[in-house]
Formats: sequence, C-alpha cells, structure tokens
Amino acid sequence: GINLFDINLLPDNPGVYQFFNISNNIIYVGKAKNLKKRIASYFQKTIESAKTKMLVLKAAKIEYVVVDSEGEALLLENT
Repeated sequence: GINLFDINLLPDNPGVYQFFNISNNIIYVGKAKNLKKRIASYFQKTIESAKTKMLVLKAAKIEYVVVDSEGEALLLENT
C-alpha cells in the first residue's frame, strides 16, 4: 500500500488499484493506463462528483498492481 501523501512515488505504468477504508475493506477497484495520473486525479482540489469526494474521504489506504498493458489491467480489475 501507499501512504496517501506519497502519490509521487506511484509508477507511470498501467495497473489496477484498490481503495481500502479504515477497517481494511476494499471500497473501490479501478484500472488505469497510468497509475500515477489516475490515482492523483482523485486528490485534486476540484472534485465534481459527490461519490468521488466520499471515496477519497473514506480511503485509508491504496494498493496497486502494475501490469504490462491496459488490456491486462481490465482483466485483473474484473477478477
């Protein structure tokens, strides 16, 4: 997992990421062409979606898996 303040340490690779709450339950699974850009987008100052704001507020930890391609990320996300 990563500390929510260490977003710059994320890789620029495709992959799948999971948001966990304080009870260590998965609250969201997503895929990305670029993990760093996608995950960082959740922490911008102007988040429009109320659903996304709640996700970010409830997130205690993020874990990710790097894969070779976006297609592979899609397959992994679905599992």
